[in-house]
Amino acid sequence: MAELPFQILIKSASGKTETLTCTALLRAIPGRREVYDALWNQRAVIVKVFSHKFFAKRHLNREWRALKLLQQQGLSLLEALFFGKTEDARWALVMEKIVNSLTALEVFNKTAEKSKRFEIMVLICRELAKEHSKGVLQKDLNLGNFLLDGSKIFAIDPGQMRFSSHQVTRSKGISQLAALASCLVDGNTEFIPKLCREYLKARGWNFNKSDEILLQKQLLIHQKRAIRKGLKKCLRTSKRYLRIKAGANIAVFDKDFCRCADPLGFIENIDSLLDKGRILKDGNTCYVSRLVWNGRDVVVKRYNHKGFIHSLRHTIKKSRAYRSWLHAHRLSMLNIATPKGLAYIEKRKGLLVWKSYLVTEYVQGQKLYDFLRNPPRRTQEQRSEVTLQIKELLDKLGKHRISHGDLKHTNILITESGPVLTDLDGMKTHKLNWTYHRHRAKDHARILKNWPQDTVVSLQDIL
Repeated sequence: MAELPFQILIKSASGKTETLTCTALLRAIPGRREVYDALWNQRAVIVKVFSHKFFAKRHLNREWRALKLLQQQGLSLLEALFFGKTEDARWALVMEKIVNSLTALEVFNKTAEKSKRFEIMVLICRELAKEHSKGVLQKDLNLGNFLLDGSKIFAIDPGQMRFSSHQVTRSKGISQLAALASCLVDGNTEFIPKLCREYLKARGWNFNKSDEILLQKQLLIHQKRAIRKGLKKCLRTSKRYLRIKAGANIAVFDKDFCRCADPLGFIENIDSLLDKGRILKDGNTCYVSRLVWNGRDVVVKRYNHKGFIHSLRHTIKKSRAYRSWLHAHRLSMLNIATPKGLAYIEKRKGLLVWKSYLVTEYVQGQKLYDFLRNPPRRTQEQRSEVTLQIKELLDKLGKHRISHGDLKHTNILITESGPVLTDLDGMKTHKLNWTYHRHRAKDHARILKNWPQDTVVSLQDIL
């Protein structure tokens, strides 16, 4: 990918060569496609460049055909302008851009009021019902694949749509609704049945008990799928993340963290930045420092090199920074409080991971260890409230069969908004109940160690 901005020449199907200026990379799946914001004759457009070695033309044809079918069905869509071949023999599709529009996911995340969030979801459910009544099925259904322009909804990524001459069935429609609602894991789930009613009402059907049972079953399935997809997305360049491969270094940055800054410079100078920061831990295994970069107060954790065998082991099972990065995003998607992951970096020698780094936001709070051992400044009510919040945190982990691995009191921060889980190095997700219960017992034993029994509500009594 060329450095932005850059010009791209596309020879359209009519034989005319069009010049476009690509200004921003929106999404990239290496070896498959890149999506850019661009200008064409001073007009804002979206350019999709298909680069698959064998199926680029096929992917382009599928998108073009889907756009034309959506237009015939009278559904809201982005206007397809033209397609053609680039100078480097790749295929490209040019579509209109709706200026100042945002994805439904962006709007949803920026909206705090539950009633407003519900209104957004209702708009999407009605558009989904309209698509289903026309026989249109979205294979990749998530909030990021809808654009909001005021009260108007546009479905994007037409290449992932399937078309039929028959309407989508009731059960399939509810399954699709569950896929859409899976983005609401643990948060705002109370209005999912209401969304089902809105969807069925738009289809001209009534909501019944069997619909609710089917919805709950499908919701659990799609929640797991949504998390798997979300974790894949946080490892590649997209609208939210930037993946960098420079020499022996591999890194992924949150774009908001490195905006208007030089991420390569950060990677190259990270060790000196760590030494200049406020050192929080200088151990044999890891080195932790708090510093300010690009106006952000962050904590950087370096996992030290400890020999060839150590590097080989962490190359095979992935670096600790890589795993902690994924765990931080998993917890975020599950609405479990943890410091936001801002970047992870791997420095390699040959094929081996030599050192790795995890960058997270700095969270202001008191360690649970200090909170429990400062009783004169804490009322019994405050300590009991925190005890119940810890219980709720453990229940959330249990619901998704997640064990922390090192649940000592210093790895939980007490903040104004509740407990925050830190140090995710030993975290695991379990497929089997018996392995989860074994690790959960260790977590519970660790957190109960030295837990004061003089609180009104004892953690040991309610676990």
